[in-house]
Amino acid sequence: MDIVKKANSSYELYNEDQKKRTKINTLDDLYPPLPDQRYSIIYADPPWDYGGKMQFDRSGLKDQNDGWHKKIFISSASFKYPTLKLSELKKLPLSSISEDDALLFMWTSNPHLAQAIELGHSWGFDYKTVAFIWDKMVHNPGQYTLSYCEICLLFKKGRIPKPRGARNIKQILHEKRGPHSAKPAEIRNRIHQMFPSQKKVELFSRGNFEHWDSWGYEISDDLINDLL
Repeated sequence: MDIVKKANSSYELYNEDQKKRTKINTLDDLYPPLPDQRYSIIYADPPWDYGGKMQFDRSGLKDQNDGWHKKIFISSASFKYPTLKLSELKKLPLSSISEDDALLFMWTSNPHLAQAIELGHSWGFDYKTVAFIWDKMVHNPGQYTLSYCEICLLFKKGRIPKPRGARNIKQILHEKRGPHSAKPAEIRNRIHQMFPSQKKVELFSRGNFEHWDSWGYEISDDLINDLL
């Protein structure tokens, strides 16, 4: 209790709690084995690292929570899954699973935009455009403006894979956010409509989906082994 009373900031108060709640990679290697296959369409949602930064609401302000009597809201991406620094993400040998003609759809948080473009280039792709803008219809507090949107970037290697499917897919999706960092299934569906006949894989996936192979730390060993 004395520690609580003496704490000058919510960071100080929750320092030990942060250590306990941070998820770590329990694999022997940085990544599970990649599929022994090649893909024309790669969809990725990298676990961007925020340098241990935590999110608080007004309960984390000392002048708004005298004596820390109210329960402090605290959140961090690293509480949900092991995050990776840009240097670690670059070590993923994406060229081993990508066709000569391939597209990479990559999610990025707004603060990681420059890093995302650098990462796509390091994986052997050229940045082309913003494929999708997701309006989450609920804002997050930001340092400058209230944040409502996340973006999915498009990178290309070689030529656009053919044959192509739908050419009238909308860039903007208005859909309320779900669980932490989970992306709308509709985006995956839209990519499939654009390239219905191509072999597709989702990297850093959290499940197994129709028309897609899945790979990631949170995918069961059985699903990964099926692709090897």
